[in-house]
This record gives sequence, C-alpha cells and structure tokens, in this order.
Amino acid sequence: MSENESNETNQSLAAERSPLLHRLAVLSVCLVWPLIWVGGLVTTYDAGMAVPDWPGTYGYNLFLYPLSTWLYGPFDLFIEHGHRLLGAVVGLVAIAMVIAAIRRENRRAVVWLTVAILVAVISQGALGGVRVLLSDRTTAMIHGCFGPVVFVLCCIAASVTSRRWWDRKLTATRAAQGTGSVQPLGRWVVAVASVPVLLSYLQLVLGAQLRHVQPLTTPRTFTLIVAVHIVTAFGLWLLTPVLFILVRRCGDLTLSRPAGWLIWFVGCQILLGTGTWIVTYGWPSVLEFLPFGEGFLVRSKGFVDSIIVTAHVAVGSLILATAAVILVQVLRQRTLATPV
Repeated sequence: MSENESNETNQSLAAERSPLLHRLAVLSVCLVWPLIWVGGLVTTYDAGMAVPDWPGTYGYNLFLYPLSTWLYGPFDLFIEHGHRLLGAVVGLVAIAMVIAAIRRENRRAVVWLTVAILVAVISQGALGGVRVLLSDRTTAMIHGCFGPVVFVLCCIAASVTSRRWWDRKLTATRAAQGTGSVQPLGRWVVAVASVPVLLSYLQLVLGAQLRHVQPLTTPRTFTLIVAVHIVTAFGLWLLTPVLFILVRRCGDLTLSRPAGWLIWFVGCQILLGTGTWIVTYGWPSVLEFLPFGEGFLVRSKGFVDSIIVTAHVAVGSLILATAAVILVQVLRQRTLATPV
C-alpha cells in the first residue's frame, strides 16, 4: 500500500469516528459504576424506603429538594436521594449519547446501541420507582440484577467508539493489502470468551438472591444458593487464565490486557466475598484454624463492613463488564481476520 493510500485510509477511518460520542460513552461508564456503588450502599443500609414517594422526594421535584435537608439529614436519606440524582444525570448523558450518535455516527448498530442504553436507563429508573411504590423485595432484586446490564452496555459503547477499535480495522486493512498481519481467533476462543460473561452474570443473580432473601426461601435453598455461588466463583477464576492464554496468541494488547485484569478482578472478588460473609454472618467454620477469628463479632452496618459488602457488589459488575468487552473484542478480531 502506497503512502497516499495509507493516508486516505487513515482519513477515511477518522471521518467514521465520533470523538464526542466516545467521550459521552466514557462519561456514562464513569457515572454508572459509582451509581452501582451508591445503589449497593442503599441496599446495605436498608435505605431503599428512606424516600417513600417517587419520582419526587417528599413532594419536591427531584432537582429542587432542599440541599441542606439532603446533605445534613439522615444518612439513609442522603444515599437514597443521591442515588436518584445520579441516576437522573446518567439519563441525561444517555439522551446526549443518542443525539450524538444520530448526528455523527455512521454505523447503524452503534446508533441502536445508544438507543438501547437510553431504554435500559429509563427501565432501570422505572424499576427503582416501582420498588419504592410497592415496597417490594422481588422488584428490588430485579433492580439490582439489571443495573449491571446498563453498565455493560455503556462499557461496550465506550469500546466500539474508541480509537483502538478503529486501529484494529486499520491493521486488518493493511493485512489485506499485504503490509501487516492479523492473527485469527478460532471459534473455540469465542466459546471460551462467552462463558465468563454467563458465569459472571449468574454470580450477580445468585448474589442478588442472597442480598434480597425472599420470605419463602428455606434454609436449605439458601445453603444451596451459597454453595453454587462459591463453586461458580472458583470455576470462573480457573477459566480466566485459560482465556488470557488464548487471546494473548493474537498479539493484540487490547485483548490480552483486559483478560489479565479479569484474573485479578475475580481473585479480588473472591476475597471480597469472603469478607462479605464474615461481616454479615460471622467467621466461617472452615477458617476456624486461623487464630484471629475467634473473637470476631458481627457489627450492624459498620462503615468498613458496609464498604466491603458494597465493593463486592460493584466489583461483580466490573467483572461482568470486562468479560463482555473482551467477548466483543474477540468477535471483532475474528471478523476482521476472516477473509471475505
């Protein structure tokens, strides 16, 4: 490929990119993950009903609620109203993403992705409202399971609008013209990359059932859920190094680095899960051999304890989003490396 053709290709790809949309997508990621943290604190502190009405706050418009009452009032009111405010900001960013995509994005799939994000954000807000109006634990559990899905969609949007996404296309174009190389990924890699997405979301669903225990849940069922939760966690951890080895062969750091992060995220999540059990139910019998656990007492909603429990929830969403982005990137790599 000549220098002129290379420049034309670069200009063509640059014209297809929408930096504004990418910045908005990154902003949505930076807002939704803290939103999951705050939502986790709402559940940890049982603050879901701190504001009994919706969509307003004690009769006020959401954005007009007195600042002093919010900041200096009870902590459960502070985090619940803050959760609603942050959710509203995410909704405004989602609307801006749709507008930017319609005006500046040439890929129809990406436009529909932004629409899906907006619908998901609205649906998540409606689920939160129904949870308040009905004071229903099942709706709260569904609300907790759907939040990570919104986060995943935002992360995928940030990935497919990034410069690296287009750089991979440029590499494939050069390879097709004999001036570069793209290592193909087999179907086996796609299958392996799909499993962490499924397992991590299963973990979130099981965790939501443990956090929002239903009245009809028997002790035997609860024990079974805990056992499956633990076994699935270690199964996911054993699978992540396999995925890392498989994607590393293609030589693309945008694939191997997130796969490496996934190993550490899952390992950290297992430690947080152990900590969550300890601060919620006490020292496990399997760890009785450790001397410093003999005098441990469960404290009701201690600050450090709440952070551990909430971090366990937030890192679970981070694992799901990372696994989903890796899967999307693997599919992209396979598509570009497949001869037309």
